[in-house]
Amino acid sequence: MLSSKLHDALNAQINAELWSAYLYLSMSMDAEAKGLKGIANWFFVQFQEEQDHARILMNYINSRDAEVKLLPIAEVRTTWPSPLEMFQDTLVHEKKVTAMINNLAAIAAEDNDYASSNMLVWFVDEQVEEEESARDMIFACESVEGNKYGLYMLDKELAARTYQQASPLTTTAE
Repeated sequence: MLSSKLHDALNAQINAELWSAYLYLSMSMDAEAKGLKGIANWFFVQFQEEQDHARILMNYINSRDAEVKLLPIAEVRTTWPSPLEMFQDTLVHEKKVTAMINNLAAIAAEDNDYASSNMLVWFVDEQVEEEESARDMIFACESVEGNKYGLYMLDKELAARTYQQASPLTTTAE
């Protein structure tokens, strides 16, 4: 059984993951409107991944015979002056998500909830990847700053990124 503190925090995390998805969809649409289809693709894949993260948490709450409480999703920013600023905002946001995941892990540990602690290991590892990916993209954008051909080549490279369903979902029947 989930403690009420962990249950509430998990539901808040679902909302945060859906807000993240909405943010990345907004970034994708802004990049696409600016003709940066590869960058738009990169953010659209992020959008899909964040939806997966929310679904993993929803599945987990349901498996613990608790209620998933979907809350309204707050408004997100809709335009950015450059891809660099998009990825800088991404890193700032992912660091906030990391802090939230760490808080969930701390609550689970405090509750001696080993099942929740075990489930959250995947999210802890995922956040390391998310922050690294954002830092890599910041470096890439800084490397081509002011170089239209470099941005063109980066955009083409990012167009090849494909969505892969999060591993905790690949074992569940949808």
